Amino acid sequence: MTDTLKLQLPGKPQYVSTVRMVISSLANSAGFDVEAIEDMKVAVSEACTNVVCHGANGEDLYEVSFELSEEQLSISVQDQGEGYDMNAYQEPNLDCPKEGGLGLFIIQTLMDEVEMTSEPGQGTKIRMVKYRP
Repeated sequence: MTDTLKLQLPGKPQYVSTVRMVISSLANSAGFDVEAIEDMKVAVSEACTNVVCHGANGEDLYEVSFELSEEQLSISVQDQGEGYDMNAYQEPNLDCPKEGGLGLFIIQTLMDEVEMTSEPGQGTKIRMVKYRP
């Protein structure tokens, strides 16, 4: 059985902390350790910050959904923004990092699975999975 929780949030930076609190509480009650919870908080913050900066203006809503099963916690962040050309994504050069462009790399490093879908004009969805202990 999977429990699902969904939030709709304005594309404003002050609501990113709300999502962090929800993931912290949900992951803690599901038995994740402190390190995994911190990883999820950072990953979801990066995904939500990307929406706020690139996928929504302050008036647009975006959705964050959490699916908790016996095996995993899945977090999806979806906006209705302009979308992104996935072919244009380039792995960051960690020897010479530039400002920006590290969010997806950080998310992929912290989570067990990451899937991103986006098309110009259709918005962007990122799904992140952390397996339960």
